[in-house]
Amino acid sequence: MRIGEVAEQTGVSVRALRYYEEQQLIAAQRTPSGQRRYSEKVIDRVRLIQLLYAAGLNSAAVAGIMPCMDSGTATPEIMDRLIAERARIEARIHDLNETRDRLDAVIAAARTSSSC
Repeated sequence: MRIGEVAEQTGVSVRALRYYEEQQLIAAQRTPSGQRRYSEKVIDRVRLIQLLYAAGLNSAAVAGIMPCMDSGTATPEIMDRLIAERARIEARIHDLNETRDRLDAVIAAARTSSSC
């Protein structure tokens, strides 16, 4: 699968895919002419990387986590890192829920006081 096809299927830019490759988050085989060729498995991997980025992890954290995501095993240090990241995400979810609840209260108040 060519890099443009991966970009299209994942919604990730070609530039981002090249960056993921630089960071050794994904790997490509090279044709004799130097074009990148990816396996079908890279689609799920890129989507996982995107989820981890969306959760606020940086590329170094993602690179540290990916080996245990691949193997299903982790060292005690990686486990500590995973648990810390999960706690950070939980705190973010809590904060977002509070923000949503405050917005809901404002919307409800505006609806009851509105003349519309």
